[in-house]
Amino acid sequence: MNTTLHRLQREIAFSLDGLDAAQTQLQPPARPHKWTIQQIMEHLLLSYSGTEMALNARLTKRTPTRAKPSVPQHMAQYTLIHLGYFPHGRKAPPLVTPAVTDRQLCGEELTNAAAEHLAHLDQLCAEAEEIFGTTCRFASHMALGPLNVNQWRKFQLIHGEHHLKQILAIRKAHNLSPIERTTH
Repeated sequence: MNTTLHRLQREIAFSLDGLDAAQTQLQPPARPHKWTIQQIMEHLLLSYSGTEMALNARLTKRTPTRAKPSVPQHMAQYTLIHLGYFPHGRKAPPLVTPAVTDRQLCGEELTNAAAEHLAHLDQLCAEAEEIFGTTCRFASHMALGPLNVNQWRKFQLIHGEHHLKQILAIRKAHNLSPIERTTH
């Protein structure tokens, strides 16, 4: 797996480690109207699905998008992808807003779902790299405009880390901080 997506997969696993299905329903105590840990992860999974659809569409056509990034999209791309800053307080578009569900998933189930999506994204990115190269802006993001394969990977990482910070903050507020594991 590409190092960027592999890093994201490891960070997700760490953030969700040891959570049972009841714990993934926790929200920030001071902000109970905010998403639960599971909803945050479902938002990320919807984001991965949307990316998979966008990449698949371009791979099926075997031609890059003709779209060019607008000035605001260039600025957003630079801010997010080069500076690593993801803006706070933006409302998620309906396409990636998690639905209310009665099916509670534990951290391991959410980690596995994310790993499956990231493995598929990795495969699609590798195909795109083979067909379009690394510099061609071949597929468009709904807000950022057309991105190249490395920008797509970096977007997933920065977006994921933004939300994983929220998960870690919820865990900390509920005294459920993950255990740092050392590897020898």
